Amino acid sequence: MLHMDHGRKSSKAGEQAAEGLREATAKEEAKNETKSGHDLAKGADRFEERSKSSDGRSAKEKQKG
Repeated sequence: MLHMDHGRKSSKAGEQAAEGLREATAKEEAKNETKSGHDLAKGADRFEERSKSSDGRSAKEKQKG
């Protein structure tokens, strides 16, 4: 059975890729906020905003029935 070494440090290439992804995400978010004219919701509010479907009801509302 193989065991993963959870104590090892991440690779330099992996760190650079993650940083690039964070920067690209921040840039895309800023572009969308500018286009929409308001800041995007963050955290739990963002999850709730994104979970609404075309009928405007959130997942929480749908579970209630």
